[in-house]
Amino acid sequence: MRLNIASGDKSESVYGYSRAVRVGSHIHVSGTTAQDPFVEGCDTYVQAKNALDIIEQALAEAGTTFASVVRTVAYVTDIGDEPLVARAHFEAFEHVMPASTIVQVAALDHPARTIEIEVYAIDESTPDN
Repeated sequence: MRLNIASGDKSESVYGYSRAVRVGSHIHVSGTTAQDPFVEGCDTYVQAKNALDIIEQALAEAGTTFASVVRTVAYVTDIGDEPLVARAHFEAFEHVMPASTIVQVAALDHPARTIEIEVYAIDESTPDN
C-alpha cells in the first residue's frame, strides 16, 4: 500500500510531488529546506534544524521516527558550512548513525537557502508488501 504525505508546501502542487512517500516499510522523504521564518538571515545550522523538524513531522505522519532513518543526503551551497550541518545532523541522529552524504551544489530554489536534506528510512516494525 502506498501512502503519500503532503506538508502543505505550495510547491508540492506545482511540481506534483509529496513531502514523503511510504510503500510498505520503506519511507522516502523528499529534499527538504527550511521554511520562513527560518530562512532569511538564518545560518545553515538553523536552516538544517528546521528542515530536520519538517522531516521528523513527515516521518511521524508515515508512522515512524528518526530511528528508522538509514540514509541522509545534505546538499549545501557552501561546503564550508559542513561543521554547522554536522552539528544539526548529530543532534538528530546521534543514536541512529545512518549512512550519510554531504554535497556542495551551485544553488537551491531560493538565494537565502543554504541547505536541503533528504532521508530514506526503513520501518522494521512493518513487513514489506
